[in-house]
Amino acid sequence: MENKFDISVILPIKSSKVKDFDTYFEKSINSLRLQKVSLNEVIIVPTQEESLNTLLKSYDFGDLNVKIVPFVGEPNFASQVNFGVENATSKWISILEFDDEYATIWFDNVKKYDEIYQDEVDAYLPIVVDVDNKGVFAGFTNEATFAAGFTTEIGYLTNDMLHDYQNFQSSGMVMKREQFLDFGGIKPSMKLTFVYEFLLRMTYNSVKIMTIPKMGYKHENLREGSIFWNYKFGEDKIVDDEVKFWLNTAKKEYFFNQDRSIKYEPIS
Repeated sequence: MENKFDISVILPIKSSKVKDFDTYFEKSINSLRLQKVSLNEVIIVPTQEESLNTLLKSYDFGDLNVKIVPFVGEPNFASQVNFGVENATSKWISILEFDDEYATIWFDNVKKYDEIYQDEVDAYLPIVVDVDNKGVFAGFTNEATFAAGFTTEIGYLTNDMLHDYQNFQSSGMVMKREQFLDFGGIKPSMKLTFVYEFLLRMTYNSVKIMTIPKMGYKHENLREGSIFWNYKFGEDKIVDDEVKFWLNTAKKEYFFNQDRSIKYEPIS
């Protein structure tokens, strides 16, 4: 009997006109094709860029069940992810960035954990391996749930823990689609700290998030042209005071499920 997992992988793409896009994208898709379990569907959410859509229409995805749902409007990572989740049909969802890769055992591990914990856990975090743009190891993310003194529930991400330690990655996370939608998805109005605010909101709403102690996701850290690269070096560069503002805003905003317009005011 085929080993299947009821999951929709959401893959938002802003543009194919970035350095080494073809190489990154191929590795990303191959990480899906090589999974130990069969995935329900892969939902790619591209912008209206003509060259990107032409590439996707002609791409050989092999035996993956791929749905392409173009996003209409201003390119926005959060909105593209939310749109993809709205179009998903599975119990579980996961977010894949085009320049990242899943470990081939990741979804099989999640499936095995879910068979044990079932409805006790709503989301599973992978240990993320961060690499630089040359593929050199840069560090781990999400492993802090196993560090003594951070949390009273070893292996679980809690709201209290997030107030003291912000370094967590939601890409690669496997989460119940119903929970994602019920509590508002990712807020497009949040800049820089949108992942942090999202995790604060989920844990505040009693979403049970467990870290699986296995390396499950490889993340390209600060790829040139990426969202966070632009925040640090590019056109959207953010100064230290604004970083503090967005951290504080995340801590104020997570009580509200629905997105709200946020006006930036410099910190004195």
